[in-house]
Amino acid sequence: MNIWAIRAFLLVVVIVSVFSVSPFGEDNRIMALALGAVFGILVILAEFRVNRLEVKSLLGAAIGVLIGTIGANMISLVVARISFDLRTAAIIHILILIAMIYLGLIGGIYGGSRIKWTASGGMFSEDSLRKTSKILDTSVIIDGRVADICKTGFLEGTLIVPHFVLRELQQIADSADSAKRNRGRRGLDVLEKIKSAQGVMVQIIEKDYPEVKEVDLKLIELAKEINGKIVTNDFNLNKVAQLRGVDALNINELANSLKPVVLPGEMMRVFILKEGKEYNQGVAYLDDGTMVVVDNARRMIGKTIITQVTSVLQTTAGKMIFGRFPDESEAPNSAAQNSRTDRRYYERRASDVEMVNDERERS
Repeated sequence: MNIWAIRAFLLVVVIVSVFSVSPFGEDNRIMALALGAVFGILVILAEFRVNRLEVKSLLGAAIGVLIGTIGANMISLVVARISFDLRTAAIIHILILIAMIYLGLIGGIYGGSRIKWTASGGMFSEDSLRKTSKILDTSVIIDGRVADICKTGFLEGTLIVPHFVLRELQQIADSADSAKRNRGRRGLDVLEKIKSAQGVMVQIIEKDYPEVKEVDLKLIELAKEINGKIVTNDFNLNKVAQLRGVDALNINELANSLKPVVLPGEMMRVFILKEGKEYNQGVAYLDDGTMVVVDNARRMIGKTIITQVTSVLQTTAGKMIFGRFPDESEAPNSAAQNSRTDRRYYERRASDVEMVNDERERS
């Protein structure tokens, strides 16, 4: 049956009922007809609003109305002890009942919207969950650094592990490829470390989206539903999440932001590991993996030098540091002699640094 036919039937029934009762007397049938029409329309408008509410809000509204009715009756018992005429007492009781039911209804709707029923049957505040929820991606679990971050206490709130992420980890752990199998088992071990960390609450939810095939898109849909944040180290997932309006916390961006700050003009000690892509360049790496490209350092491959930083390039993929090492054509006077002196100075500085570090290690 069409929903509009049901609404029309309700409106007719209300109008006929009020018209037949004629609360304003036989002479005021028009007012009774108008009252029935207004009341029926208000009921239909209320039905439109109810359709937008979630089940938990409706449950809260029902509980709120029940509590409001009980409260109105208790207040009416107290008011009944005061001497009023019958008409005044009736109006007071009606106003108290309307006010308490209204407050209970509104309080129940807003209170019910904060109720969260979990798969295990528990219930807690959804607002606090949504503000602090972190959804773990498969890649960040396998990476393992998130467990160390949890131990430091920098990740607050609830860490959510969806069941489809666990299923993907299990599939990787059961893979015939030994490399994938080791990665999957590492991810499961990392989850155990996260669960054992103090002050960290891990929640595994059964929510799934069968119509969505890719795990990354499922994570985005889940983050939208609970208004949470995705913790990942996947660059592509990070970009897609941002395009979909979902907040993403990239572990790689956090690691890059924690790397030591190097300013142009500073001197730093590096070990030239290999030849660079451009002419006469040498490439070195810091302990945290940052690439250092040094001009005029190709001849110093396999040696530790002191280089001067010329610029720093920060990207989402990481940080690159550019430096220079003097060559034999840079000095204005007595070029060969001065440049060799500069080179010996840099090499002597590097040797001194190595000696100091060796002494510290022995001590």
